[in-house]
Amino acid sequence: MISKNQIKLISSLQKKKFRDQHLLFVAEGYKLIFDLLESELENKYIIHTKHADKSDFLKSDKNIEFIECEASDLKKISNLKTPSDVVAVFKIPNSNYEETEINSSLSILLDDVQDPGNLGTIIRIADWFGINHIFCSKNTVDLYNPKVIQATMGALARVKVIYTDLPKLVSKFVSPQFPVYGTFLEGETLYKSDLSTQGFIIMGNEGKGISPELKPLVNKKLFIPNFPTDQATSESLNVSVACSIVCSEFRRHQFQK
Repeated sequence: MISKNQIKLISSLQKKKFRDQHLLFVAEGYKLIFDLLESELENKYIIHTKHADKSDFLKSDKNIEFIECEASDLKKISNLKTPSDVVAVFKIPNSNYEETEINSSLSILLDDVQDPGNLGTIIRIADWFGINHIFCSKNTVDLYNPKVIQATMGALARVKVIYTDLPKLVSKFVSPQFPVYGTFLEGETLYKSDLSTQGFIIMGNEGKGISPELKPLVNKKLFIPNFPTDQATSESLNVSVACSIVCSEFRRHQFQK
C-alpha cells in the first residue's frame, strides 16, 4: 500500500520547485501513462486503486513497480477534478538534441508562452504534423506542470521539448538555407508564401507576441489573414490555434511540391 511519505512526495510534485528538486513529474490516466511507458521516459512507479485495469501496463517491457492505494488516497495525489484509477510518476529526462536533426527539419520555438493548455496543445499539434522538436524560452510555462502533461494527451512521448536561450539558438542556426518564420500583422500572407521544409517557426507570447530580442532574427514574416479581409473580426488568434494553422499550411505546401 502507498505510504504517507509517498503521498506527500507525489502531492508536492504539483509545484515546480519540488519537481525540479526531485526531478520527477506526474501523469494521470490510462492512455497517457501507457503512451509515456512506450517512450524513452523512465517510470518510477504506478499508483492504482484495486479496481484499476493494469493489463496494458503489464505488456510493457519495462520493470514497473505497482503500488496499490485507496480511492481516497489517490484523490489526495491527483490534480484532476475526477481522478482516474491510475497515477504514474516519471523521471524528468535530460534535454538534448542533435544539430543535424534540426538543420534538416522544422522546429517550433515558443517565446514566453504562459498558458499550460496552450503548451500542451502545441505539443499535440507538433506530434500531429511530424515536428519532433519544440524549443521553449526559459520563461515559457513549465513542461511538467500537471495541466501541460494532461493537455499533451501522450504527445510528449514523441516530441522533444527543450528549454534554452532562444535568441542564441536562432543566431546559431539562421541562414539563407535555414529560414526563421514568425507571425506578424505586416507579414506576407501565409497562403501565398513559399514555405521551406526546414527552419524555425516562432510563436510568441499570448499577449505580447514575439519578443523584441527575437523580432530582428525573423527573416520570414508571415501573416494569417482573416476572411473576408474588409470585415471586422476577432482581434487575434489563440497562439495554439495560430500554430495549428501555420503548421498545417507548411505541410500542405510540402504535399504540393
